[in-house]
Amino acid sequence: MKKTLSVAMVFLLGIGAIGDALADRVHYRSRVGVGVVIGPYWGPWYYPPHPYYYPPYYPPVVIEQPAPPVYIEQQPMETATPSGYWYYCQSPEGYYPDVRECPGGWLKVLPRPQSGR
Repeated sequence: MKKTLSVAMVFLLGIGAIGDALADRVHYRSRVGVGVVIGPYWGPWYYPPHPYYYPPYYPPVVIEQPAPPVYIEQQPMETATPSGYWYYCQSPEGYYPDVRECPGGWLKVLPRPQSGR
């Protein structure tokens, strides 16, 4: 009878320790447990307390501003010459800069507006 009673007590204490350990994972509570060690054991004779709960780490949000647009001003084709004239070559026929060299000499002409063809 004593043996049955002691086995039942060890069983109930073991069940109580397991239930307390499972409940301790959900809520922070202190616990007391009884264990039986067979053979050599190295380590603390107690369970360390729960660590403090740290919220998850979210890295800071980095918003990269786009670079401002760069505008490059270009001169229109009609004002490419500083004098305000166009230069025409008769042989070969064409205007500067389409014709680069004119053996007969360049003729100064007033610029005419381009038609919207």
